[in-house]
Amino acid sequence: MAQIEQSDGGKKKKGAQKKMHIHVDFTPMVDMNMLLITFFMLCTTMIKSQTLSIALPAPPDPNQERTQDNSETVAETKAITLIIDSERDKDGNIVTDADGNPNDVVYYYFGFEPTIDENKNVIFGGEGYKVDNTVKAEKFVGNDGSATQGIRRVLHDRNAQVLEKLESYKDQWRRGKITEEEFQNIAREVRNDSTFTTRPQVTVKATPQASWQSVISALDEMQINQISQYRIGTYTPTDSLLIVDYKRRNSAE
Repeated sequence: MAQIEQSDGGKKKKGAQKKMHIHVDFTPMVDMNMLLITFFMLCTTMIKSQTLSIALPAPPDPNQERTQDNSETVAETKAITLIIDSERDKDGNIVTDADGNPNDVVYYYFGFEPTIDENKNVIFGGEGYKVDNTVKAEKFVGNDGSATQGIRRVLHDRNAQVLEKLESYKDQWRRGKITEEEFQNIAREVRNDSTFTTRPQVTVKATPQASWQSVISALDEMQINQISQYRIGTYTPTDSLLIVDYKRRNSAE
């Protein structure tokens, strides 16, 4: 509350101007602030931080012979390895296209890692291999951002069984027959359903030239294509030989 106090300085002179002192009492403002703080605390919705869970490969046992990137833990017919690479200029800067997007390339192969002989020649489909593991290359997506081109198409086709089943539930969610929470619970069960024979198990690797954006884009593709089993692998000299071999084979063509 504001108060006005008049003072004549203790002297009463004819014609002297009266002095006024304004005093503002801020005590009620303390109560108001406490009420506002309490109101916002009770009405504010706390948002949980959304983090991405990534299954990292276990460190190799020094007492055990190293295998092909722990491939024995992955079904050969379901395994896919992505090697992310970004084009850089002579100064080490990432080269971009006309739209400002990095010129990223995704090298990939199915099944287990190809065999490298003593002369550092790459042997695809070696003895005992069940699938064609020839290294191929794609961009992330087509210019229209659809699943008809790029590595998105490859992952989409490999996980077609899961995506097809989820599409029916997604249609029910769009029409309001099930809630978003119910759809997310169903989607989680479908993604983790081990009865699907083509459910892929993806290993993502990044070359030293790869940008962080390209790695994040690769992880985004896992979410877009509803792939539940994926991990970050370590880029090895063998992966480098595979890329060199791919460039050599395609330049010859």
